[in-house]
Amino acid sequence: MSALARYFKSQGRTVNGYDKTETALTGQLVKEGIGVEFTDNTEQIPKDVQLVVYTPAIPANHKGLKYYRDHGYEVLKRSDVLGLITESSLNVCVAGTHGKTTISTMIAHMLRDSGFGCNAFLGGISSNYDTNFWSSERNVCVVEADEYDRSFLKLRPDIAVISSMDADHLDIYGTGAAVEAAFIAFSGKIKNGGTLINKYGLPLPHPGKDIQQHTYHLSDPEADTYAENIRINEGSYLFDVAGKNWSLTNVKLNIGGRHNIENALAAIAVSKKLELTDEQIRQAVDRFRGVKRRFEYQAQNRGTIYIDDYAHHPKELSALISSAKELYPGKRCVVIFQPHLFSRTRDFAKAFAASLDMADEVILLPVYPARELPIEGVSSATIIDKMKIRKKQILNKKEVLDWIQKQTDKESLLLITAGAGDIDSLVKPIAEMIEG
Repeated sequence: MSALARYFKSQGRTVNGYDKTETALTGQLVKEGIGVEFTDNTEQIPKDVQLVVYTPAIPANHKGLKYYRDHGYEVLKRSDVLGLITESSLNVCVAGTHGKTTISTMIAHMLRDSGFGCNAFLGGISSNYDTNFWSSERNVCVVEADEYDRSFLKLRPDIAVISSMDADHLDIYGTGAAVEAAFIAFSGKIKNGGTLINKYGLPLPHPGKDIQQHTYHLSDPEADTYAENIRINEGSYLFDVAGKNWSLTNVKLNIGGRHNIENALAAIAVSKKLELTDEQIRQAVDRFRGVKRRFEYQAQNRGTIYIDDYAHHPKELSALISSAKELYPGKRCVVIFQPHLFSRTRDFAKAFAASLDMADEVILLPVYPARELPIEGVSSATIIDKMKIRKKQILNKKEVLDWIQKQTDKESLLLITAGAGDIDSLVKPIAEMIEG
């Protein structure tokens, strides 16, 4: 939503909004002249309003939203507004239950870094530019397409990227099959003459005779684009790319995680489609600094490595932990995880437990409810009771900081914080402890 707020601000509009809690992002928006309220109070909301935009994260009983609806204001979903803004653009829309934020940010960065230019509406903050929105005279839009409540079906891609179709948001979809059906429907939104770029192996039928389909995969040579000769050099990845009738050697990626090599392959495939040169692609990938809260290094001191990540699904956690341990073998891996949503905790408790068992020690925070009311019998204990490792506990935020303060073997520590709730409020104090 903050990307849209920045867009309207760039158009000379007065913009105000609501968020549940104060964060670094809301603080930055205020500095940029965008008003943010943190109390759901109809007395404080602006009344002279032309358009109200909301996301599905806002609960239906939100007093401010209800006021605007009841008093006849124009109220639109974020996806509807994005659809209107991008109606006449060449659109690169990136979807997937995992990876879409990194892929869309990398594509937008590559187009900006190369001088090609684009308008970007991203779901995360680019570390290169410290924003999730930028504009260009080039009539090309890079949009992160959100599958939650089928919002991405409002978009019309010229190039669609689908990175994954795993079961998620089951509180909305009900079944994994329904999730897959939504992604298939999204691929059907591609404009005539457009292109579908998807991870190899996804159960996606060909979208139609007028649509090109291109696949990518980390290492499977059956894919149209895949990586070869992957090696690690001082915390960076070097690899070659095999494409259909083309190749690219010695690509350097400076963010951790083999899954990010695969994300880079998707972005490279888009860049080749838009005819960036090999050197432009190489240079842009090398200069890419990632996305805030996506395998983001927060502190490195006295042998301690501290990484923060937005991971909130079992597969994301597995990729995060395995990648971190690959880069830093021999270190004691401690994961501090905040489950996000009671429904997701209930639906994936066993899978969360298996992912977290990859660590040496795990600390769970209480479930972050977001838009949900508590579900009887569901808590962080639902996960921890299914875990097999011995060192595991549930702590609140203050207790987490106390625990870190007491650690004496920081020389061998690989510390990871993960989750999509308000665990990010711990990042700065943890980093300060490690660096101090």
